[in-house]
Amino acid sequence: QPKRQSGGKRGGNIDPSGYDAGKKIKGKKRHIAVDTQGLVINFAITPADIQDRDAIAPVMGIAKRRHGQLLNVLADGGYQGQPTADAVREAAGLPLEIVKRSDKPGFVVLPKRWIVERTFGWLGRCRRLSKDYENLDRTSAAFFILAMIRLMVRRVARALK
Repeated sequence: QPKRQSGGKRGGNIDPSGYDAGKKIKGKKRHIAVDTQGLVINFAITPADIQDRDAIAPVMGIAKRRHGQLLNVLADGGYQGQPTADAVREAAGLPLEIVKRSDKPGFVVLPKRWIVERTFGWLGRCRRLSKDYENLDRTSAAFFILAMIRLMVRRVARALK
């Protein structure tokens, strides 16, 4: 039995998960940068307790290095604030433009703001991405990439018909 005691009693490895009290999310958050067609340029998976404002600068910095033709960053109200705009300008050299909500009551479609939500909707159709099933961030990232590959291959196949 001494051999068994030295091995430890912990389960498998898991990446940390957090809780975002504002969005009422427990687990992990996906931060994505998309083009105007809704295709992913870059993404990051973080614990839910990492604020959106803190995650945008690294995501956009890598997105700018991968796609040098980016001109500006459109974001919703969760990313507002001068420190966030300064961080994006420093990391990616891009201006951050906040798309404000409409003052009209009820549902109003705002230009450019729905593109990211539509991409999350496409990814939500994949069973492994519909909830936070994965313990490791790299596994979740792999399924995220596979889902986007599947989506783009279907678009190409539909165009060739």
